[in-house]
Amino acid sequence: MYSVYLVEIVSETIKVSKQTKQSLIKIAARLQEDSGKRINFDEAIQHLMSLTEKRPDLLNKVFGSVPKLNIQDLYRERHLDELRAKRKYRI
Repeated sequence: MYSVYLVEIVSETIKVSKQTKQSLIKIAARLQEDSGKRINFDEAIQHLMSLTEKRPDLLNKVFGSVPKLNIQDLYRERHLDELRAKRKYRI
């Protein structure tokens, strides 16, 4: 008898500047070198987030912040991103 498990892998897209992407590539490369295994962007970001507990300035240094962006603009942009994704993937 075989068991069948359905696993849905959800992937999200985030927009970053070229400079941020290059920084993330360097961080992922260092982590990969240290661990000896392949490191993807998600793992690199998770690693950075774990470091923010000890060094909260680190994540802001790597990713920066958007000047003059208030929370309402952020929510509006996020909502538009969700609508675009639903149209694109027909969710």
